[in-house]
Amino acid sequence: LPDRRFDGVFANAALFHVPSQELPRVLAELHATLKPGGVLFSSNPHGQNQEGWNRGRYGAYFDLETWRRAMSEADFIELSHYYRPEGLPREQQPWLASVWRKS
Repeated sequence: LPDRRFDGVFANAALFHVPSQELPRVLAELHATLKPGGVLFSSNPHGQNQEGWNRGRYGAYFDLETWRRAMSEADFIELSHYYRPEGLPREQQPWLASVWRKS
């Protein structure tokens, strides 16, 4: 990806397919491709920091604190996070959505 090219990255239901050992590299690439002050949106199913194959698809399911740590280590600053779909009890909200600014 080209450096400092984009104002924003929309990563909906995508980053949870990246194995945890590859996540720092992928986040660094996304950070590099954003213009200064650029924003990254991500939405991933959350979980208890488990990952692996399920029906032919790889998934990594992080809790909020682990996701925050990964994003902070990639030099992103959290702007917002929420669980969805809205209006349901947390145990019925499988998706963690978050918005981050390039620092």
